[in-house]
Amino acid sequence: MIPTPDQAWELLCEFNEGEFHRKHARTVGDVMRWYAQELGHGQQAEYWEAVGILHDLDFERWPEEHCVKCQELMRERGIDEPLIRAAASHGWPECVDIKPELEMEKVLFAVDELTGLIGAAAMMRPSKSVDDMEVKSLKKKFKDKKFAAGCSRDVIRQGAELLGWELDELMDRTIQAMRASPNVD
Repeated sequence: MIPTPDQAWELLCEFNEGEFHRKHARTVGDVMRWYAQELGHGQQAEYWEAVGILHDLDFERWPEEHCVKCQELMRERGIDEPLIRAAASHGWPECVDIKPELEMEKVLFAVDELTGLIGAAAMMRPSKSVDDMEVKSLKKKFKDKKFAAGCSRDVIRQGAELLGWELDELMDRTIQAMRASPNVD
């Protein structure tokens, strides 16, 4: 079974009650949809969005089993194996041995941490928005290891490398994707 974004959201909400995790899921889902369209996979935009929504399905309740428990939960519901693999691959190499190989998996790996960094940086702006954020200001926050310390700079860099992009390109595109999201303040 391949869930629609609405079905993915229902499943996510079954295991995630906190506003933070739910908002992150919506943001990553929207960013994944944007990238699907941007990278020529528009016919799979809903699939990419569902993967983005479900990628942290297990994190709120089972952080110590992150990217492992989610596979079990999705299999119990008969979810398509490629979707399970894609969602779990964002935890490579720390949580799982599933290296991102497909373009969608690489994008998810790259944007998961980056959306958190961008969201935190936006909250520090006078506008509290991504609408006026520039890559230059994001890079300043990126270099400050104390700022949004939970967002792994190494994973973000590695994600850009997996995609064959410069870090600035990944940042710029992800800012654009977040600007387009109805779920990003």
